[in-house]
Amino acid sequence: MRKVQIIAVLAGLLFTLAANAENKKGSKAMGKIDPLPRDLEIQLALSALPPHLRDNATVYVLNPDTGFEAARNGTNRFHAFVARTGDDTFRGDWPLTEYRDDILYPISFDEAGTKAQMRIFFDAAEMQAKGTAPDELKKIMRDRLRNGIYKAPERAGLSYMLSPILRTYVNPEESDRVATSNNPHVMYYAPNVSNEDIGGKPPGIRFEGYAMVVSGSYPFVIMPGLHGYMIHLLGPTEKTEINKGYAEMLTRLCKIKDVWCLPKVKGRH
Repeated sequence: MRKVQIIAVLAGLLFTLAANAENKKGSKAMGKIDPLPRDLEIQLALSALPPHLRDNATVYVLNPDTGFEAARNGTNRFHAFVARTGDDTFRGDWPLTEYRDDILYPISFDEAGTKAQMRIFFDAAEMQAKGTAPDELKKIMRDRLRNGIYKAPERAGLSYMLSPILRTYVNPEESDRVATSNNPHVMYYAPNVSNEDIGGKPPGIRFEGYAMVVSGSYPFVIMPGLHGYMIHLLGPTEKTEINKGYAEMLTRLCKIKDVWCLPKVKGRH
């Protein structure tokens, strides 16, 4: 009798573990992503901006049940947040089979970008939170982008992405490969501009495990089309200062996920 009881208990335990694993997998596929600690998410969002804009910027945090919500209303017309499903997710023909929980996309927009580009991120986050399947979300967003639902910015402007960490797709036009990079940069709105138009020179890229090292000195275009950007990379001196200023934040992120550890944080070169 005792053996039967033990077997029954073990069977129940295995069933519970299997059910929890399946629920977690299903939750991830349907869009529920574990939120970052609130103070860390706010700090990471603001790291996208230069120091003189952080204090008075509007900051958003991601509510996994509803989408982005304002954590603080600002006054300088700049908006910052950390996307967990970026606009690059909707590039290329590769299938989106599940929502990744390792994407970190700290980004900010000026007023023009807030009215145009930011809507793509916020609408996607809201649909993801409501349980829209990954493949369906990609189809909806690609259709909207193709049909001009999301307009180009109404004037010249920029998006700061000065955070010391970025984890997203390497070349979303071609594949779903993801990497982590220490790549602070500024993005200027460049609707329907190509690298040929500006004589752009894409940067050199090499990989160190899950990390991507980007190097280059010249402007270049990414995500060509109505919502394209012209990229200007910060130099090594500026990058070093940013890394130093956010060392504690990077350490906290590294403790949450290994792929959120920069090579410098882990002592590699």
